Amino acid sequence: MSTRRELRSSHQPTRWLRIGIPVVLILVWVVGGSIGGPYFGKVDEVSTNDQSSYLPQSADATAVSERLPDFLGEDTIPAVVVVTGDGTLTDEQLADLQDFAEQLAEVEGVTGDVSPPIVSDDGEAVQIFVPIDSSGEVSDTVEALRTMIDEDLPAGLEGWVTGPAGFTADLVAGFLGIDGLLLVVALAAVFVILVIVYRSPLLPVLVLLTSTFALCVALLTVWWLAKAGIVVLNGQVQGILFILVIGAATDYALLYVARFREAIAEGMKRWDATTRAWRGSFEPIIASGGTVIAGLLCLLLSDLATNRALGPIAAIGIAFAVLSALTFLPALLAVFGRSAFWPFIPKGPAKPLPDDLTQPVKGFWPRQARFVARRSRPIWIVSTALLLTAAAGILVLQADGVPSSDLVLGASEARDGQDVLAEHFPAGSGSPVYVVVPEDQLDEAASVLDDSDGIDTVAAASADSPTGQAAIEVQDGEAVLTAPGPPGTPAPEPTVSDGDVLLIGTLTDAADSLAAEDTVRELRVAFDDELGAGTALVGGVTATDIDSNDTSIRDRTLIIPVVLAVILVILMLLLRAILAPVLLILSVILSFGAALGVSALVFNGIFRFPGADPAVPLYGFVFLVALGVDYNIFLMSRVREETIGHGTRPGILRGLVATGGVITSAGLVLAATFAALGVIPILFLAQIAFIVAFGVLLDTFVVRSLLVPAVAYDIGRAIWWPSRLARRGTDAAARGAEASVAVAPGRSRRSRRNLEA
Repeated sequence: MSTRRELRSSHQPTRWLRIGIPVVLILVWVVGGSIGGPYFGKVDEVSTNDQSSYLPQSADATAVSERLPDFLGEDTIPAVVVVTGDGTLTDEQLADLQDFAEQLAEVEGVTGDVSPPIVSDDGEAVQIFVPIDSSGEVSDTVEALRTMIDEDLPAGLEGWVTGPAGFTADLVAGFLGIDGLLLVVALAAVFVILVIVYRSPLLPVLVLLTSTFALCVALLTVWWLAKAGIVVLNGQVQGILFILVIGAATDYALLYVARFREAIAEGMKRWDATTRAWRGSFEPIIASGGTVIAGLLCLLLSDLATNRALGPIAAIGIAFAVLSALTFLPALLAVFGRSAFWPFIPKGPAKPLPDDLTQPVKGFWPRQARFVARRSRPIWIVSTALLLTAAAGILVLQADGVPSSDLVLGASEARDGQDVLAEHFPAGSGSPVYVVVPEDQLDEAASVLDDSDGIDTVAAASADSPTGQAAIEVQDGEAVLTAPGPPGTPAPEPTVSDGDVLLIGTLTDAADSLAAEDTVRELRVAFDDELGAGTALVGGVTATDIDSNDTSIRDRTLIIPVVLAVILVILMLLLRAILAPVLLILSVILSFGAALGVSALVFNGIFRFPGADPAVPLYGFVFLVALGVDYNIFLMSRVREETIGHGTRPGILRGLVATGGVITSAGLVLAATFAALGVIPILFLAQIAFIVAFGVLLDTFVVRSLLVPAVAYDIGRAIWWPSRLARRGTDAAARGAEASVAVAPGRSRRSRRNLEA
């Protein structure tokens, strides 16, 4: 007896190590979180919301954007101040507006020459072009302009700030809630769910500490990488990072807590329970995190820089979520032990699921397992039919881009100003088409612009002109530059840079409209036909939108198959089989299709959204597939573990019972965290929030609880093909157990009712 006790104690670490290891781990995470916490308030220092900075280098719009300072003198983004009165503006009002335009030039952040007030043809409005330094705080400058309009605009006049700078400012304002409101809502939702699940005040706090500290350290790492220019950070990526880390870290924590709770319930001491829980959860957590990271890193294949930015940033967040769940949380639970579950401390091991399910069972998940065993084929057939029906909604999905004026949900001064501008001026004022062409082809290029029905006026960048540009009139195929001022004023010369000139075409339609996109696409074709392919580069706001959407569509066509292939390989390595991973991937695809189909119907019929960005299906796919595979891994890794000792069919049912609660809790948590994105009034994030939240719930309650277990049960041990588990049972007991479970679904309805009675 003493020899056995001595042998057992020789494998136990000393008391000081059992105390010291958790304490050191906790201190390391506390220090890391304390350093990273303040960086929540410093994200603006390294983030950008300039859409052109996310375009691929090969895009025409990118090339034009990079060359604009060569022609216009400074790197600026235009704001358009629109002013109207009660009717036709009087001479006195126009004189006051001239003085007001001079005041606008004094606002900090305004650079270059502010244009004089330009009166509309109907005489009821003026527009003033205000160049803003794009390297500064554009949103602060726009806010200062709006404040000046509210306070200093002459009585009887009303004004708005719109144009590219105005829309940028509204977009930045929409992201302001990310640092505070988003985190508060997400953490509060998770806390409420955890309290309901665990009925303990302390354990939810420990789990949330795991998620929060993982986010703090992840943000610290991302901040310095962005500071060094290694990654690009914007409000969209930031919001997804926050939600992804909180949701994933909580999911992994729930898996560990479930294993720890099992060990505590069996009467194990803290250290023994910790080591057992860690060993039991290490492989599925590492596999789940690795799968998500691999899926996210596939975004590096994107040509669109915003997608490439999300890949490594989100992968860093998931890595710290995994690390926190496997180090910080075990250390916390090793310190608190069974008291973490107070007041409902688990006592006694869970009652094992009987192999013979012809007898009634107690508990929701045992009853669910019995239902799957007795109705496996009808369950998976009906589930598949319902999911396919829901997926049909994809046919009405409008994911080909949305106007920039609709990116912000709710009130938008820039959108209101754009509407007023379109009533009195060409709707494309302030957001023109820029065309870079060789100087010796100026006449031909100007003729192409002048012949377009979508172009109102044509001008050329000119340093000789007070406004920085000179109007062009095309006469007999020749471009004639005209000078503002009295007759006889010398005509300005176009600015030439590296043998090229810049033409400026004012669009008749709003720059973010479909009509404007058609105009730009037609212009590109016309320039290639007239000047030769690639001779003229067409840029501007509209061209940027076109290039972004086209690149995004190409990205999702490439990346989605790659993500599926990568995850399939990981599942094959984890489950040591081929058939099971293939079926799991098919279930995830089916789940994603159903989620996207229902989302399309909701977006069109209930929310009345104007459409969706082409990246929405891609992001939804990456998140749902990668995170949905998490639950596959949680379930099937436990099923494989149970199969070795009990046989495939009993193993499937035991795995379902063992993981049902944790997967449901994890699904609710992840759905709640992604739903929290809906508090940010940005269309893209609201759509991602709904797709992922709904998809996770669908995956949790239908796919993982019914479809996958039913299919696997119906197939039986062949699910593990071509591994050894598919060819034979592990022992006689397992084979006998499998046979006993297999007969339960075959009994008549009457006999089953008699058995249940």
